[in-house]
Amino acid sequence: MKANLRKISKRRYFSDDYKKRIVSDFESGKFSVLELTRLHKISESGIYRWIYKFSTFNEQGIRVVEMKDSSTNKVKELENRIKELEAVVGRKQIMIDYLETMMEVAKDELDIDIKKNYSTPRSGVLKKGEEQ
Repeated sequence: MKANLRKISKRRYFSDDYKKRIVSDFESGKFSVLELTRLHKISESGIYRWIYKFSTFNEQGIRVVEMKDSSTNKVKELENRIKELEAVVGRKQIMIDYLETMMEVAKDELDIDIKKNYSTPRSGVLKKGEEQ
């Protein structure tokens, strides 16, 4: 026998301050509507309603139109830029590891401490007025 169960409502309610913060993120240009929907898991229509209601730039009778393709392309370009920068950082890290290994080899095999090389004799550069 089944108990008398009620369906739990999964509807979320947001405060006006939260809505205004999301609208200000959109107005400042930090995020597009598509990015905000992905970040906060809110429907696009809900965000557009908040923009129409809380936007400081919105006048009566003016619609906010955003090109989904352009925002999607922007996201893809930023993701590609991140990949490029990660690759550069990876190459630099490999170079650092290589140079550190070479310094260790120079220290072990040639008894040259490149990191703290205080005991090397002065070079043969003469100052004015000095003789050899």
